Amino acid sequence: MSRVCELTGKGPMSGNNVSHANNKTRRRFLPNLNEVTLISDALGQSFRLRISAHALRSVDHRGGLDAFLAKARDEELSARALRIKREIAKSAVAAA
Repeated sequence: MSRVCELTGKGPMSGNNVSHANNKTRRRFLPNLNEVTLISDALGQSFRLRISAHALRSVDHRGGLDAFLAKARDEELSARALRIKREIAKSAVAAA
């Protein structure tokens, strides 16, 4: 399982550990990923996604999974999240 957020595409970054003596060694900064269950209002079902804590705050701020996916760019989303986005759009067209 890769360490990449399914909604934002945020992944590991690299940098340096810097000691008191100013020695530099390479290290990785891993995203804070959590396994959460998000509910889609349009589809009426829940989805388990592995997303970063920052993405979870963004989902809450935008008003839920449906609103977040509507604004999200397709390049950032994982294959599963992209499929969910298409299902939500399909159900919105059918309801209208």
